Amino acid sequence: MSPPANDRSLSLLHLEDSIEDHELAMAYLRRAGHRMDVTRVDTEADFRRALDSRHWDVVLSDFNLPGFDGLQAQRILQDSGLDIPFILISGAIGEDTAVAAMRNGASDYLLKNNLARLVPAVEHAIAAGRERHARQRADRELAASRQRLRELAQHLQTSIEMERAAIAREIHDDVGGSLTALRFDLAWMGRHVDSPAVHQRLVSALETVAHAIESSQRIMHNLRPAILDQGLVAALQWMAQGFEKRNNIPCPFRTSHEAMQLPVGVPLVAYRFAQEALTNVSKHAGATRVAIDLSLTRGVLSLEVSDNGRGLSEADLAKARSFGLRGLHERAGTVGGWVDVSSGAGGTVLLLSVPVRDDTQPDGPDTSFDNDEDHAPTAWGAP
Repeated sequence: MSPPANDRSLSLLHLEDSIEDHELAMAYLRRAGHRMDVTRVDTEADFRRALDSRHWDVVLSDFNLPGFDGLQAQRILQDSGLDIPFILISGAIGEDTAVAAMRNGASDYLLKNNLARLVPAVEHAIAAGRERHARQRADRELAASRQRLRELAQHLQTSIEMERAAIAREIHDDVGGSLTALRFDLAWMGRHVDSPAVHQRLVSALETVAHAIESSQRIMHNLRPAILDQGLVAALQWMAQGFEKRNNIPCPFRTSHEAMQLPVGVPLVAYRFAQEALTNVSKHAGATRVAIDLSLTRGVLSLEVSDNGRGLSEADLAKARSFGLRGLHERAGTVGGWVDVSSGAGGTVLLLSVPVRDDTQPDGPDTSFDNDEDHAPTAWGAP
């Protein structure tokens, strides 16, 4: 069998107390064309020191050694944490011992009276080890890449929410204030004008301004849900009522607690989850009933949105551009949570689960993105 393609010397550690057996094994490898950098040891202490001294491509080990045996040597190698191919060689090894060695991770075992298998055994063990190392390295790189993607997704979600809060604040301060001032001016003009035609135009203008204020408030709530200042329970209850009113679909809200202690950031994630779920229901489900259930049990916050609509098919879930569900998963991951989807002929259930730490705050204002206490869009246009 031909030697490995690279021209690097084979770094080999041979645990063998017989010089003759050692030279015989090395002769087989040299005849196969291997260039070798070999160290022979024959005691447990020397074996341990050798393992710590450098990198080895493969370890060959006799079974019967002074003071210990090949299985003990294999355990020493395993305990060291080094991933090095281990081949057991013996003059007379029992079948049970050989099986035990293979179960414990030995790459192969050979009999000293049949060293013709030594070269292919060593080459196969080294190739398998390199392939295993490459796979482990690829797995580590993939895990690191996924972690970077999760961090990027979390950063993007945070940036989006911060930008929404900033836009909402500008609408509140500029647009909202201007519309309210305009409403008062139009109302004053209506009280001081005598012309019926002008008065009618002023009434129409007041209605337009009132509609603009209402639209601004709706945009505000979508950008930055000020209702979360009252807590997640109140926010979800308000959302369910609004959905039921807009879509004429019953949407009961049930909760296990009237108030909850939640970490900063979790209420906003739960609110956005419910918001996206209800949007999908109104657009695609064709449901006649929706339910929202919120519970906090054994340190896990659970938010379930269920409907009796047409359900999601496998094709729906596998769509390449199905960013709604992917967004829910990514958003949940920003607070250490996850999303489960269950769908069939009877409808769809979306479940958000978030582990809740002990060091939480009472369910109240979520100040993750906005600490402006004067940020109260519901006050616009108040008489």
